[in-house]
Amino acid sequence: MKKYKVGGLFSGVGGIELGFENQDFKISWANEIDKYCAETYRANFSHNLIHEDIYKITKDKKFSLTPVDILCAGFPCQAFSVAGYRKGLKDKRGILFYQILEVINRLKTKPKVLLLENVKNFSTHDKGRTLKILKEELGKLGYCVFHDVLNTADYTDIPQNRERTFIICFLGGSNSLIARKFKSLFPSKKNNSKKDFRKMLGKNVNEKYYYREDKYMYDDLCDAMTSMDTFYQYRRIYVRENKKGLCPTLTANMGTGGHNVPLILTKLKPEKEIRKLTPKECFLLQGFPKSFKLPDNVPNTQLYKQAGNSVTVKMIEILAKIIKKCLDKN
Repeated sequence: MKKYKVGGLFSGVGGIELGFENQDFKISWANEIDKYCAETYRANFSHNLIHEDIYKITKDKKFSLTPVDILCAGFPCQAFSVAGYRKGLKDKRGILFYQILEVINRLKTKPKVLLLENVKNFSTHDKGRTLKILKEELGKLGYCVFHDVLNTADYTDIPQNRERTFIICFLGGSNSLIARKFKSLFPSKKNNSKKDFRKMLGKNVNEKYYYREDKYMYDDLCDAMTSMDTFYQYRRIYVRENKKGLCPTLTANMGTGGHNVPLILTKLKPEKEIRKLTPKECFLLQGFPKSFKLPDNVPNTQLYKQAGNSVTVKMIEILAKIIKKCLDKN
């Protein structure tokens, strides 16, 4: 069978690429501007990574991008996130969407498929106008657009509550054979079985990850944290208990402290032991394999950021499998 080729933009540490690679796609090239992400990416992949600003790639002819069957982009979500200023496509970071269009136009042949990923509220941002503009712009290039909000916890066995908007586009009309096939397969069946997150935890974890008596919220945590099967978060004036067995959404700033840090209880008696997740555990809770390398020269704050900004690899595997069936059918 033909190996379909994939190109990646805003690739981070390669979660999307890894998901496609695991479904027997061939990664031709990827692009990432962040130097720390590039370090992690190159430690785990051998294909071409263009470590450069996408504005230079779209404007400088020296950057030659080979045509691909699928173009992927986990394009920056800050401009659309409820945590941001809601400037959307008026924000410079939001305009990065238009750079995706520039890349498509630069390729000798247009990709057959686009896979874009963004935050949960992308489809409702600015009362739906942001999504409307995106669909119009992609429509001008000949793509029909499908989108949905998918939760990692609903469709994979990874125990993380993570809702994200996935936008899948096919070259051709909505009534084309490939589009009709996709409609019959998307979204996939839900997965009710979940891994036990405790089996994903490391052993002999460094002391620096533990919360001891010197932490100002230690007493509050001890009073509220009663289960070893639950994640907790300190919310300034109270301790939030998450749904049993599910990790809350991992975020890019969990390495800086505050209320975004998922906390677990590792020991009940004789004294409670409380700690945060390690970067490695965060990557595992994003579906990365144990063999995925985290470079020693990348600071922990950056590794937390990388994990929080990534996609769940197994979610991408599911989408890649559907896309492959549609391409084969076509």
